[in-house]
Amino acid sequence: MVSEIVSALPVGLSNAVARGAAALIGSVFRFRRRDAAAALRLAFPEIPPAEARRILRRMYANLALNAVEMLRLQKGGANYLQSATEWAGREHLDRARAEGRGVLLLSAHTGNWELGITALPALGYPASVVVKNIKNRGLNERIVRLRRQFGLNVLPARGAYRACLRALKRNEILGFVLDQNMTRDEGVFVEFFGRPACTTPGLAHLAAVSGAPVVPVFMERVDSRRHRLNLSPALPPPRDRSEAALTEATQLYTRVIEDFIRAHPDQWIWIHRRWKTRPLPPANA
Repeated sequence: MVSEIVSALPVGLSNAVARGAAALIGSVFRFRRRDAAAALRLAFPEIPPAEARRILRRMYANLALNAVEMLRLQKGGANYLQSATEWAGREHLDRARAEGRGVLLLSAHTGNWELGITALPALGYPASVVVKNIKNRGLNERIVRLRRQFGLNVLPARGAYRACLRALKRNEILGFVLDQNMTRDEGVFVEFFGRPACTTPGLAHLAAVSGAPVVPVFMERVDSRRHRLNLSPALPPPRDRSEAALTEATQLYTRVIEDFIRAHPDQWIWIHRRWKTRPLPPANA
C-alpha cells in the first residue's frame, strides 16, 4: 500500500517529502544525532562545525531518500534500476569474474547501498549478499522479499559458510558490507579512522579459502535521482589462513572503506555505533 502511494507521487514531490522527514528526524527528533555528531567529530576533527552540520543534514536526507527509492523500486522494476544506476569501473568486476572463481564484493553502507546490491542481478550479475537480519521483523521480511524479487539471494550472517562457497563455485558475486560493529567473539579489532573497530574477518577467510578476488564497490548518491556504483581493482587474497593474515587483510579492507568515506563523508551512516565494541583492557592494567 505504502509503495503504491509513493510510486504514484511525482518523483520531485516524494523526494521533497523525504527531505522534510529527514529534517524532522535529524534536527527536531534528533534520532542518534549526538552519536553521529560525536563520531564525525572524532573522525574529522579538522572539519568546521558548520561543515559538520551540513554533512549530517545530507546524511539524514540520504537515508530518507533511500527509503523512498526502495518503496518506488517495488513497482519500478528493472527498468527503474537501470535508469537510476550508472557505473564507474565496471571493467574491474568483469575482469574479476572472468577468472571463474566467483567474486567477493567489499562494500559498506554508503549512498543507497540497498539499491546497489539489489541492482546487480537486474543488471545481469548473479549475486548473493551476506546480511544481518534487521531487528524489526516486518521490515526485515519486506526487504528480503524485495531483494528476492530482483533475483538477489540472501544469506544469513551466521551459518552460511558452505552456501557462500557454493555460490563462489558457481562463479557468482557475493557481497559483504564490512562496516558494521561486531561483538568480541565475532570479530577482530582493526583501525578505522584512528580507533579500534571490531570487524568480521569472514570476508578475509572466504578470500583465503576460495582464492576469489575481492573487488571494492561503493554506492554513491549523485543526486536525488541518480546513483553511481564505484568499483576498484581487485585486492589480493590473504597470504594464508592464519589469524595474523586474516586480520591484516581485514585491516586492508577497512582502510579501503575509510578512504571512500573520507572522499565522500556525507555518504556514510554516521548514526551507526561503529566503535561500540571496545578492546579489553590489558591484563596488567
